[in-house]
Amino acid sequence: MTIGDTVTIDRGGLDRLVVVLQENSYRVIGPTMRDNAIILDELDTPAALPAGWGVHTEPGRYRVYRRSDQAVFAHSAGPGSWKQFLHPPHRLIARLDADLNLEAPGDSPTPQPDRPTAFLGVRGCDMAAIRILERVLGADAYPDSAFAARCAGLFIIAVNCTEPGGVCFCASMGTGPGVTAGYDLALTERIDDSGHRFLVEVGSAAGERILAELRSHPAPQAEIADARAEVAAAAGRMGRSMPDADLRAVIRESRESPQWEDVASRCLTCGNCTMVCPTCFCTTTEDVTDLTGDHAERWERWASCFELDFSHVHGGSVRQSGESRYRQWLSHKLGTWYDQFDSSGCVGCGRCIAWCPAGIDLTVEMGRLVELREEAHDGHR
Repeated sequence: MTIGDTVTIDRGGLDRLVVVLQENSYRVIGPTMRDNAIILDELDTPAALPAGWGVHTEPGRYRVYRRSDQAVFAHSAGPGSWKQFLHPPHRLIARLDADLNLEAPGDSPTPQPDRPTAFLGVRGCDMAAIRILERVLGADAYPDSAFAARCAGLFIIAVNCTEPGGVCFCASMGTGPGVTAGYDLALTERIDDSGHRFLVEVGSAAGERILAELRSHPAPQAEIADARAEVAAAAGRMGRSMPDADLRAVIRESRESPQWEDVASRCLTCGNCTMVCPTCFCTTTEDVTDLTGDHAERWERWASCFELDFSHVHGGSVRQSGESRYRQWLSHKLGTWYDQFDSSGCVGCGRCIAWCPAGIDLTVEMGRLVELREEAHDGHR
């Protein structure tokens, strides 16, 4: 067995994979059912995997349901993303006591985690999001040392999607439904008259070593072809698609569009979209003290460009209206992100659509901006 080979494991083999990772000292993070949602958390046992659960998603709506089979990965993105384990929402930076003794957990060199981490069930869209975060936080001249430490030794088990959700649009963003690179192992789940099994493609030497501890057999070429066809067919069943247009140009020419005011009349500026987004990375710092004043801590937490204080400078906030804040978010995500990081900041996971309480759909908003731009161009001919 070498990199690029594809083998088959049965349903028990997936459970065994979790156990083998734990026996190799990995902390295994994967999907599990909790509080009527499929979330990501540490798996104490393979039994925690969401076998037999699926999800219905649409703008402003997310519901789990019982499937007629025992599929483990037949669900689309939930409220959490892998970002929370690489770029935590709340992180202690430093402690200071009354004697001015400073303890800085975030100082370099950053302590390595106690155990290496394995991600189980990473979709194509989220694989792309992890790579984006690596460029944003882990590259250039001043990488985030804490982020780099969390990424060190990361073992990724990706999953090819065969059942996209109602708000998914990764195909139009070029990030899915299949995974292409960056994984140690890649799974394709199959359930038919021949049973419940997984095709496993080896992506790295580390993946090869772990897979060697499982019972597997070579996958027939016909089954590999069938599985690839299923993944390809999923691209045509996406619930959404981003308009096929130069989005950067559309946004650049739509700064004064009336569409921003229209969406602002519906937007609650709650920031849900930025909190569930797997690539939003902005943070702020907070200083807290105890009641005696003898102990202080500095914390880093996620921030949102929808917060009124996000653009605060001397004299007030630069973007005070909901219109300007939504325009800032969408313009950065689909436009100026290219200027900073040479890619889109959107991977098409659809989380921002499902978890928007007002049901605002960025693919619809971009579609309307494209229409208005075309109408304006036609009017000038």
